[in-house]
This record gives sequence, structure tokens and C-alpha cells, in this order.
Amino acid sequence: MGRAKVIALLTDFGLADPYVGAMKAVIAGINPKVQIIDISHHVPPQDIQEGAFILYSSYKYFPKGTIFVAVVDPGVGTRRRIVCVRTGGYTFLAPDNGLLGLVITKGEVGARCNVPLLAVEVTNARYFLPEVSSTFHGRDVFAPVAAHLSRGLNPARLGRRIDDPHTFSFPDPLVVKKGVMAGEIIHIDRFGNLITNVEHVWAEVLDWGPVSISVKDKEISRISRTYQEGQVGELLALFGSSGYLELSINMGNAREVLGCVRGDKVIVRYKDRAYNND
Repeated sequence: MGRAKVIALLTDFGLADPYVGAMKAVIAGINPKVQIIDISHHVPPQDIQEGAFILYSSYKYFPKGTIFVAVVDPGVGTRRRIVCVRTGGYTFLAPDNGLLGLVITKGEVGARCNVPLLAVEVTNARYFLPEVSSTFHGRDVFAPVAAHLSRGLNPARLGRRIDDPHTFSFPDPLVVKKGVMAGEIIHIDRFGNLITNVEHVWAEVLDWGPVSISVKDKEISRISRTYQEGQVGELLALFGSSGYLELSINMGNAREVLGCVRGDKVIVRYKDRAYNND
């Protein structure tokens, strides 16, 4: 695949502490020519599901050959595995806790594109820092391993090959009956937009047309194209940049107004009398 020129970082470390800077310093010390791009360092602490969604939503826009270092690691220092996965032209380095779950199960990798999945358990301490803290593997393991990979290291040299990296996927929307789908909120962004698990491709299941979308005690009667359609303060539904159906408020915060949390149900009905008699 050639030498990677980009390392992309995703963590729950925030930017107030020296953790991210220390990781970048280690990488630069091993490969000063590599480009480091921050995806986000504001994943809520220990929120593996949130980290998995952010990684899945962003990785495909990076150049092939990118190495992704994802560190949302509540089990740091325990017997949890560290895995390196290479597939689809990308390399992913993460704790084996489901953080790579959506990339593996829904991304353009593995069986979805008939590309063999190479996964290894990272155990070869030759590529770690000389002293490894039990509480900061991001600096002492992930960063140096990523830097060595960016210099052309074959992942097979990091440890034994495995065939069972931990995966999970968000539940698919449930088609309750013809024309009625039950989805749920899987992500809430900093603007308060409520992202559901109803992907654009699911519109075909509903024979997409006039709709009624219900959340809490509110109802939306159409799909918008932008966040500023309708009146200020109006609740909107649209397919956002992630390809999922979002609920938003024009110049407002849907999470605060509706009081929604991740996992809340969203009902989508195709408004056709032949489908809905209730």
C-alpha cells in the first residue's frame, strides 16, 4: 500500500490537558514528515459508541493509506486487546472494545467490498516506547506504533493475526408495517441536531414520499433540504451530511427543546391512506 503520509487522531482526551500534544510529540519524534490530522478530541469520556460513530462518519474522506489512531479506552491497562486492522486501503489502530465496530460492519471494508480484513493483536513491544504507563497507552503504545506504521512497518510484525475483532453496529430501523418505520436517535451533535439510524437508502423501503415523522409529542410533516427552511424555531427533518435522517430546529437546539437523548424512538410514516388506516 506504500508509505502512509497521514495519521488521523480521534480521542476523548479533550484539549485542556497535555495528552494529545504528547501523542503528537511521540509521532513526530519517530516520523517528523508525517501529517497529523485531528478528527476530534471531544468524544465524551469513555463513550465508545460516540467515538465509533464519529470515526465511521469521517474516515472515508481521508486519502487512502491514512492510519487512524482511535483512543477511547476505558479499559486502558487491563487485559483488553489493542488491535490493528488494515482493509479497504486504510489502517486502523484502536483498543478492541468496539470502537472499530461500525467501520468493520458498515464501512467500505471487509465483506462489503470483498477486501480481505487483516487484523492483528498488537503485542510487539519493540514498537512501543521503552517505558509503558498502565494509564496512558495513547502516548506509549498507540502513538509510536502508528508512527512506525507510517514509515512502512508491516502490521503483521505487530503480533499474531486474529479473526475476531470486537464489533457492534447500531440497530437497523424496524419496519413495523408497510409504510411505517421505527428508528432511534444514535448521535447528537454539538448543535443539538438529532441524528437517527434512518439512512437515506431506507427511504426506498418506504417508497419515499409525503411523510409524518414523530418524536416525543412532536410531528414533522415534510423533509427539508437545509437547516433554515421554515420559520425560526421550527422543527425540521432532513438528511444530513452523514447520510442519516436528522431532526433539527431552525436557529435552535433540538436536543434542548425536545429533551431527547440517544436511544429515543423516532417513528416515520409514509402518508398514504392505502398504507395507514389508523
